[in-house]
Amino acid sequence: MLDLKTHKKLLIGVVHLKPLPGSPRWEGDMNALIKAALADARAYAEGGADAVVVENFGDVPFTKGALAPETIAAMARAGAAVREAIDLPIGFNALRNDARAGLALCAACDGQFIRVNVHSGAMLTDQGLIEGRAHDTLRERQRLCPQVKILADVHVKHATPLGSESLEDAAKDTVERGLADGLIVSGRGTGQATDPETASRVHQACPMTPVFIGSGASLETIGDMPSSVRGVIVGSSLKRRGQLDNPVDVERVEKLRAELDS
Repeated sequence: MLDLKTHKKLLIGVVHLKPLPGSPRWEGDMNALIKAALADARAYAEGGADAVVVENFGDVPFTKGALAPETIAAMARAGAAVREAIDLPIGFNALRNDARAGLALCAACDGQFIRVNVHSGAMLTDQGLIEGRAHDTLRERQRLCPQVKILADVHVKHATPLGSESLEDAAKDTVERGLADGLIVSGRGTGQATDPETASRVHQACPMTPVFIGSGASLETIGDMPSSVRGVIVGSSLKRRGQLDNPVDVERVEKLRAELDS
C-alpha cells in the first residue's frame, strides 16, 4: 500500500510506455512494448523505488478527451504485466487528462493511485483548453475503486493557467473543493527542474496535504528540494545516460534513493 502519510521521502518511478496501438508511432509489437515496460519497472524495484506510475507517454500528440478503447486496453495489458512482475504499488496516468480511464485501469489492475494533470480549474495546453472534472472523477472513484488515491497537478507542466488564479488558490481549490489526496508541482516541461519555491508555496497553502515534485528531479537538483516535499515522481533522469528514450538505469535509481534517504 502506498502510504502518503509516511515521513519517508517517496520515490515514484515513471514507466514511460512506448507508442500504443492506434497512436501515430505504434510499431505493431505489443510483446516488445511490454518487455520494455517490465525492464523499467524491475529496474525501479531493484533500485529502491517505492512505487511506479504507468503512463502512455509514447502516444503524442495526446488527446484532451477520453482515451480510445485500444489505448486503454493496451495500458491494461501493460499494467497487469507490471503488477505481476514487481512487488510495488502501481498507479496510472492516462495522458493527457483521462482520470476516468486511470481509475478504470486501477480497478482492473489493482492500482493504488492515479495522476491527474488538470483536476480542478482550467489550463491552456498544446491540446487546447483542458478543464478539470473533479466532480466526475470523485464519483467515478467512489463507484469503481474508493481506495485509490488522486495525485493532482497544480499549474501542470506544458500548460498555462487560464485566468489570474494564484498558485496558492489553485492548490487550495484542488484539495478543498477537488478533494485531491496529494499535490504535484513541476517545471515548465518534461524533465525540467521544479522551482523549489513553487513547492514551498504549495505546501504552505496546503500544509496537511502531501506535495510531490513532478518533473526534473535528479541527483543534481534533489539537494534543493524543500524538506516539506513528500517525494518525487521521476523518469527522465533515471534513464541510462539521463536520456529519455533509454531504459531505466538501476544504478541511477539506487543513487537517487540514497540521496532521498540521506
